Amino acid sequence: MLIKQMQMRIVEENGVNYRLLISDGQTQADLIFNIESKELIISGDHDLSQFLSDNEFQLRRLLHNKRPDSYYVGFQLKFSMVDGKDIAAFNNRDNLVVKDHGRISVISRTEKNNLSEVYTDGSYDEKDQQGAYSILKKDLEGHYEAHEFTSALMDSSSIELQAVIKALEIYPGDLRIMTDSQYVRKGITEWMVHWKLNDWYTANGTKAKNVDQWLKLEQLCEGRRVEFGYVKAHNHHFENEYCDFLAREKREAMKLKT
Repeated sequence: MLIKQMQMRIVEENGVNYRLLISDGQTQADLIFNIESKELIISGDHDLSQFLSDNEFQLRRLLHNKRPDSYYVGFQLKFSMVDGKDIAAFNNRDNLVVKDHGRISVISRTEKNNLSEVYTDGSYDEKDQQGAYSILKKDLEGHYEAHEFTSALMDSSSIELQAVIKALEIYPGDLRIMTDSQYVRKGITEWMVHWKLNDWYTANGTKAKNVDQWLKLEQLCEGRRVEFGYVKAHNHHFENEYCDFLAREKREAMKLKT
């Protein structure tokens, strides 16, 4: 699997059309991107332009996800692309994204690997500025073990990340983590590689949040297999609904003590 690291620079603006130069350190490709119509023109007949054309969908995801105000002459970004990456498989929320001793892949949720399942959820009340999270482990025999914790963090996404970190701290070895947070699932398996290349700046030129937590999560995934699955919140899924209940109960208990 070829992973190519590159750098993008915005060098010219003409209305809503932007000229981009992408370099891999040896060759440079010239692109024109329209931020309104999303029309993309890749120029050149060398290996780099061919690589970008062959993996155009990955490139488009990067360009499409950038906010319009982050397009300006002088903007620079380091990024990487995986040759032949199956974007549809990664985007399919019914699949599991796997971080296995540093390697990242996608498998069907129906694939059984004899791993305990750990469900996590977080709850935050903006009005009371109180948060909590829960962890529910289901072992191979179908037995459950639950934990609830308070959180000093001030937003739901950060608490969801904190919950997954705590689960990996509590339970060693290989695990299947089930979360209703796309922030966690995509962050550890897709976004972190780009953030680290750019000193933790995003494609929009803003600093990524929760850097210390992401580094901690990456450390906890080292030397083990962790499968990350997505569960839609409030969709009558027993384990997810129970995790949500435990987290809210823990949060409400905090309110009663204050």
